[in-house]
Amino acid sequence: MPLIKIPPPGPKSKKIIEMDQKYLCNSTKVSPIVAEIGKKCILIDIDGNEYLDFTSGISVANIGYQHPRLKAAIKKQLDKLIHFAPQDFYNETQVKLAKILCEISPGTFDKKVFFSNSGTESVEAALKLARAQRNCLHVIAFIGAFHGRTMGSLALTASKPIHRREFLPLLSNVTHVPYGNCYHCKFESPSECGFYCADYIEDVIFRTFLPPDKVAAIITEPIQGEGGMVVPPEGFHENIRKICDEHQVPLVMDEVQAGLGRTGKMFAIEHWNVVPDIITIAKSLGSGVPIGATIFNSKYNFDESGMHSNTFGGNPLACAAAFETIKILQEEKLVENSAKMGKFFMKRLKEFENDYEPIGQVRGKGLMMGIEFVKDKKLKTPDLELPKKIMSAALKKGLILLPAGVSVIRIMPPLNIDEELATEGLNILDEVLKESC
Repeated sequence: MPLIKIPPPGPKSKKIIEMDQKYLCNSTKVSPIVAEIGKKCILIDIDGNEYLDFTSGISVANIGYQHPRLKAAIKKQLDKLIHFAPQDFYNETQVKLAKILCEISPGTFDKKVFFSNSGTESVEAALKLARAQRNCLHVIAFIGAFHGRTMGSLALTASKPIHRREFLPLLSNVTHVPYGNCYHCKFESPSECGFYCADYIEDVIFRTFLPPDKVAAIITEPIQGEGGMVVPPEGFHENIRKICDEHQVPLVMDEVQAGLGRTGKMFAIEHWNVVPDIITIAKSLGSGVPIGATIFNSKYNFDESGMHSNTFGGNPLACAAAFETIKILQEEKLVENSAKMGKFFMKRLKEFENDYEPIGQVRGKGLMMGIEFVKDKKLKTPDLELPKKIMSAALKKGLILLPAGVSVIRIMPPLNIDEELATEGLNILDEVLKESC
């Protein structure tokens, strides 16, 4: 359970924070936690404070912290081989991981895998696969999307101006269209629009200025994470898939945050029974050991060896961690627990939505949830300051939270959380909401 001995940040934490500010590049630090030890769903900082983590390190620790099976798998591989140019030579661990990823991902067609080190790299590989095989350059992405911060994937990202402001112009030939966000519909009343957010691609983009045969891919997230934990309406992804099929455009699904059990399905897009042509994953794949993967229909394979490669992708240590992570998710039924605990969380969060006026909407699937805060429920005007106030107050009581979108707090605990810990965290959040709203 959470236990705050010294108001954070404590003296040891302050010293590290000062050194961080002196020696490290400006980053996205949102909390003064200096974590030292992790146990299941609990993080302990260097001052001895114990926190309940509702972030999973941004959906990385899906199996919790310091899982004994994961540690054993890493140690076993560590004693054998850490690295030997996995893109240039053969490695059994890499092949075993690629095989299981092809087996568990949506689609009955033959698949292949490209390994990298992060989510943005997995997106870069997807871009190159699609552009090479389609022999065209244009890509359609969505407003609110987050696909990474390297220069290629950054051109697809459209969730916050700060990501792009100092780096324009970016990769050309990217068109952004509205995502299926019914709470902030860009068109008409959600009950009347008939998923025009999807049809807009066909009715406007393709009919007025962008020939579909010049589109290399449409890339989207099953649920927008960084964009505000936005769950699209039923029919949105199905319509996007239909448009892709009609024009033979590859559909790329970015599952970097939502994948591997986070939403109560192994891959979030399975909630809509839609099969992408290319899937990108990372974050939780290695449970903290850096690894990304691009899973794709074999027909999109690079024509020649050497068209794309890297040094560390498919590293034996990372592959061993990823393989064991998948086995833990399967054998300990953590995907099922995510679905079960997601309902447990959502019941209480919906009560918060009714009880607290500044909560505009609670949304999510499984253990990927968001609380949007507004100044006015009718106008849905975002409250930019209240989420910061709530996260700061929650931290002082031992609960770690993260922001998303414009005025959203993410709720993403490890998938092995139980009702006791969930209740403890939700009670803390309730206390903070009473004090802040």
